[in-house]
Amino acid sequence: MNKWNFDTKITMLPNGLQVITIKKDTQISSINLGIKIGALYESYRESGICHFIEHMLFKGTANRSNEELNDELENLGGEYNAYTDYTATVYSITCLEEEMGRAAELLSDMVINPTFEEEELEKERGVILAEIKTSKDDIEDLSFKRINEIAFEKAALKYEISGSEDSVISFKKEDLTEFYRKFYTPDNAIITLVTSLEHEDALAIIERYFSSWNGKKKQKKTCILEKNKKCTKVTYKRDIEQSTIMYLFTFHGINKEQELPLKILNHKLGESANSILFRELRENRGLVYDVYTHMDMSTNIKTLYIFTSVSEENVDEVIDVIDECIEKIKRQEIIFDDGILSLMKKVHKTAVISTLEDSSDLGSYVLHQSLEDEDIKEFITDMRRLDVINSDDIYEVARKVLKSPTIHILKPEREEEDEDE
Repeated sequence: MNKWNFDTKITMLPNGLQVITIKKDTQISSINLGIKIGALYESYRESGICHFIEHMLFKGTANRSNEELNDELENLGGEYNAYTDYTATVYSITCLEEEMGRAAELLSDMVINPTFEEEELEKERGVILAEIKTSKDDIEDLSFKRINEIAFEKAALKYEISGSEDSVISFKKEDLTEFYRKFYTPDNAIITLVTSLEHEDALAIIERYFSSWNGKKKQKKTCILEKNKKCTKVTYKRDIEQSTIMYLFTFHGINKEQELPLKILNHKLGESANSILFRELRENRGLVYDVYTHMDMSTNIKTLYIFTSVSEENVDEVIDVIDECIEKIKRQEIIFDDGILSLMKKVHKTAVISTLEDSSDLGSYVLHQSLEDEDIKEFITDMRRLDVINSDDIYEVARKVLKSPTIHILKPEREEEDEDE
């Protein structure tokens, strides 16, 4: 398995910043910075504040105006981006290797010296409100939002990462800056840097621009781990042609050894283009155009969704088919044989090689693993474990996970119905 290894070095700077340098023969470098704070740790009043701060870090620093900062990021000639999820906020830049020093300097300025200027804050408030309203027009986004609202009573998964219109309207500059000071600290951050430079030279770049970063993180709010509520609910929306059906399962109770069998199950259930649900619902019965599963195995999330859109008259039949497919798996009537396990090895191997060959993907993978306190070379263990997993492991995890779903159906609103929004 040595061919799967990659050359990494982990260093802790005196200010508490963890730096992971990844030496790779490449002309494209990638730097990723993750802050260990996301929507899962927000209170109801703070809903959306992590996402708002992420936006504001692109709106100017003590050294650069909004226009200057974004012009200089653009002039790197590569790609720059950021995202907020439930567990972290991440900033990334991919560029030519000769631009890496400049990229690190710009990223440090954004993260260490944001100004949260009132004028820019008000502009960005409008942008985020437009983003929230746009998601309501997308029936896929709206379906995910509504099933989470139905499934959970207290967990932050109940709320959108971007927040609500009310919370976004309520945020003041002081709210953003106070939250920023609490959690945007070096001891609450991780940097990954993929480059062909020697580890010492790569580390020197980070030290040059991030060693002045100071502050100590505050205690995060304890996140609530909540099992989804078993129920079926219908809501309505105007001006849509198709209905949507969503299932949600939570699986906080499975152990680490069961995660890989669950990945195999998920791939065959709805993640692949030739999945069980796709074959049955589209190819065999012609009921839907597309159907897929989405799974999140983050430490405090553990969710598996099934999503499809369908004509309203076929809703009940599609639900019956989904239920039938799930029960057939649990009764071991759908076979997970050596051929499927062999295919999963190929799928996993392809994903590993793709990640190792792409600087941006490699840096992102290592950062994600590190933010989750997971082994950055876990996929090597997974490759070995694929040799010993059998169909019984998959059936066992199916029976543990695929039970007591939250089911949400979104239907077109009719005149006799009140819109549920």
